[in-house]
Amino acid sequence: MRSIWNGAISFGLVSIPIKLVNATESHSVSFRQTHTVDGGRIRYRKVCELEEKEVPASEIGKGYEDADGSIIPITDEDLAALPLPTAKTIEIVAFVPAERIDPLQMDAAYYLSANGVPAAKPYTLLREALKRSQKVAVAKFALRGRERLGMLRVVDDVIAMHGLLWPDEIRSPQEAAPDTEVTVREAELDLADALMDTLGDVDLDSLHDDYRTAVEAMIAAKVEGGEVAPETAPAERAGGKVIDLMAALEKSVQAAKEARGEEGEEVAEVTSIKGRKRAAASPKSTGGAGAGAGAKKSTAKTAKKTAASAKKTTAGKSTAGKSTASKSTATKSTAAKSTAAKKTTKKAAAKKATPRKRASA
Repeated sequence: MRSIWNGAISFGLVSIPIKLVNATESHSVSFRQTHTVDGGRIRYRKVCELEEKEVPASEIGKGYEDADGSIIPITDEDLAALPLPTAKTIEIVAFVPAERIDPLQMDAAYYLSANGVPAAKPYTLLREALKRSQKVAVAKFALRGRERLGMLRVVDDVIAMHGLLWPDEIRSPQEAAPDTEVTVREAELDLADALMDTLGDVDLDSLHDDYRTAVEAMIAAKVEGGEVAPETAPAERAGGKVIDLMAALEKSVQAAKEARGEEGEEVAEVTSIKGRKRAAASPKSTGGAGAGAGAKKSTAKTAKKTAASAKKTTAGKSTAGKSTASKSTATKSTAAKSTAAKKTTKKAAAKKATPRKRASA
């Protein structure tokens, strides 16, 4: 690997000569701008605005544009005279836990290679010290005309350095947060957890750029003069407003299971809690929106049956009451008639007995 910077790591009073090499490389396919009429290359030429002619690289310098539009020339000598202690040194300023570094600060990555045999011992010492401390080193260094911040850590047997943005270069995330307050229900979180568990882990080495592969295949087909067979594009995912979040989560869990060959397993169900009071809802419920609808229907049917049963029972009691009252009334009427008949018979007997006594007298 070609080095892009030579210098030393300053570790207290220890100096470690190193070479800086890029740790990453881009595999993206690059294109050139062409004239669509005749296929000619379109190039950018550096032209002086005053003379309106192309200027060679040897005549191009630096300048700072002032607020009024005037250009203040800056020479390499001006920059070299500035006090820049990290011009050829990666100066370690602190050792901190890796968690202290915000991933938003991460920039380009480099490998630090020991430059020569004498550098092997102090290089190994720093590497092993970083391993044992389980910390990273925060350092300052200069590259391409400006001072930068870096983080040193161990990757296998190599010390790697990540360029870091300065803290004041990180924008506040507050403006990107949702403007409206949203309440996430426990059932929705349960389904999200189920989806995360279903997707599971992944071997990062197995991931690759499908788009770049397709572009390279298309270019190869054009070079050979053949027709490019259009590939079936994957179905576009529905975007825009989410109509039913619960249903979308359930479908996502099902799709993830099918993708992992788990079609036979049941998808976690979460009961819909629309229209229910929180006090009645358990902390974690199971079942989906469909199950919730079924539960509502079942509850409604049960309520109807209960109401009907109650009506029948009430009607039965009422009828029984009326029947009992009728029987009681009939009994009283019968008893009254019987009493009246007895009184009439007694009177008749008395009348007959009286003449007989008078006759005997």
